[in-house]
Amino acid sequence: MERWHNRVAVVTGASSGIGAAIVKYLANNGMIVVGLARRVERIEALRNAVAAEARKRIHAIGCNICNEHEVIAAFKEIASKYGPVAVLVNNAGIVRNSTLLADGNTQDIRDIIETNILGVVYATREAFRAMKAHGGDGHVFLMNSIAGHQVPILGKISMSIYAPTKHAVTALTEVYRQEFNNERSKVKITSLSPGFVETEIVTPHMRDSLKDFSRLHADDVADALIYCLQTPPHVQIHELTIKPLGELF
Repeated sequence: MERWHNRVAVVTGASSGIGAAIVKYLANNGMIVVGLARRVERIEALRNAVAAEARKRIHAIGCNICNEHEVIAAFKEIASKYGPVAVLVNNAGIVRNSTLLADGNTQDIRDIIETNILGVVYATREAFRAMKAHGGDGHVFLMNSIAGHQVPILGKISMSIYAPTKHAVTALTEVYRQEFNNERSKVKITSLSPGFVETEIVTPHMRDSLKDFSRLHADDVADALIYCLQTPPHVQIHELTIKPLGELF
C-alpha cells in the first residue's frame, strides 16, 4: 500500500455497511479518506473505530449521489481541501422490496436506477477528471454483485430492477476500461461482485426469508478491495467475485 500512502480515496455510500468498512480499512492503510453520504455524522463516528493515528485521515462530506450538482460540488471541495483523488470506490447502492409488476412502483425503480447507475457515472466522471489532471494514474472500483452476472432465484423474492442495474455495472466496468485506455491513462478499473453480505441494505423481509443462507461480512469485501489496491501498476483485476462458502447460487 506504499504507493497509495497519504493519497486521497473517495468512498460513496460511506455511512454504513461495506462503505463504512472500506473507509476504515483505507484509513488504517495510510490513505486520506473522504466519505460521501447523507449521514455525515456516521462517517465521522468511524474515527473511533480506527487506529489513533488514522483518525485524522477520515473526512466526511454530505452528498446525495443521485444529485449531479451535489456530486460535482463534493469533488470540487475534495480537490480544494484534500488534494487530487487517486482512488474512487463507487459503493453507494440501494434495493427495495417492490417488484417490477407492483402498482405505484415508479419511485422505487427510479431511486434504484439513479443510485446504482447514474451515481456511478457522475462520481466516476469527476474522479477520472482529477486523476488524469494529476499524473494519469489511479484506481476506480465499482461495487457490483453476483446479481450483476446472473439473477439469483430466491423463492418469491424478486430482484426487481436491482439485478438489471448491477448488470449495467458489469457493462460499465468494460466500457470504462476501454475509455480509460482510449484516454491513454494508467487508471485501473475493478468490479467487486460479492454474494450475500449482511449489511443495512438487506431489508427485514429479505433477511427473514434468507436466514439460512451463507453470508459475507462487510470486512470481507473491504479486505478484497485492499488486495486489489496492492497489485503492481501493470496488473489490473477487472472482476473479482467473492462468495461465502456454501452459497447456494
